[in-house]
Amino acid sequence: MRLRAPHLIWLLILQLGFGCAVQSAPRTYKNPLVPEYGFADPDAIKVGDTYYLYPTYETRYGYDVFTSKDLVNWKPAGRCFDDPRGGVWAPDVFHNKRGDGKFYLYYTDSNTNATSSLELDHKQIGVAIADSPLGPFKDKGILAEEAIDANLFQDDDGKMYLYYVHFDNGFKLSVQRMRDPLTKEGAPVAVIWPTEEWEMRSGWVTEGPFMLKTNGTYYLMFSGSGADTPNYGIGYATSKSPVGPFKKYPGNPIAHRGGNVIGPGHHCVVTGPDGKLWMLYHQKWDDNLNYNRFLALDPLWFDGSGVMHARVSRDTPEPAP
Repeated sequence: MRLRAPHLIWLLILQLGFGCAVQSAPRTYKNPLVPEYGFADPDAIKVGDTYYLYPTYETRYGYDVFTSKDLVNWKPAGRCFDDPRGGVWAPDVFHNKRGDGKFYLYYTDSNTNATSSLELDHKQIGVAIADSPLGPFKDKGILAEEAIDANLFQDDDGKMYLYYVHFDNGFKLSVQRMRDPLTKEGAPVAVIWPTEEWEMRSGWVTEGPFMLKTNGTYYLMFSGSGADTPNYGIGYATSKSPVGPFKKYPGNPIAHRGGNVIGPGHHCVVTGPDGKLWMLYHQKWDDNLNYNRFLALDPLWFDGSGVMHARVSRDTPEPAP
């Protein structure tokens, strides 16, 4: 049977409509991620095609690990480290891919039941080791006293540096050269401390270091102001050396409160399934003084001049990695 022109037009419309219907909708995410958990201070690594998340979590006396294929949907994978000394927070996990292949957990713990990072007594950084990102991690001892918030960075030449907060008359970000993931080399050097208004708006705080390197420049990211306040935010400083001196970006903070986003901070940076940089961090549920926080995800990028940018969001659908 020959189809007349009107019939051909209607057939084409039907085919186009069906083609649109079978196309998958763009993937999106919306902060908060996994709101049923009270995540904070997240650290994440990728091994194979799986992401492993290590957050500060309400269970205390140890860390749980969570897994994901897409940075958006996270599943619990069990306890990976037990610490009986009084509670742990702000974990950092390093995969020694160029060495023994093992996983190193840098933990912060306390011999008190304090939950505030502004209470400076009995805080220390230790290291534990495991054969798997799922653990179990076995404690190998303390690396720094009166210290919190570790981040191990390995440079292109293989040298290692441990960044952390040292309580030396206040919050000071320090860098410790490392001979290997377990062994210190030389003395630590203070490189960042509170000097800017946004860092001192609600307590004189610089904490939560995270190091990135791109195009020969070292970007030492950090959080400023009190973590229990809505003014918590993220900034960065740059240097041509991993041990400084570092110059703070004048446009700090690059992540801050605004709209319904409250107290964004204490983050890590990972490469997403899309090959782009993504920031996992926490936000506060409300603007009261408390530690009620949730996990969030948003993009991070550099412009043509090497300036770092971040976007933070809450309750709005955003393009997924």
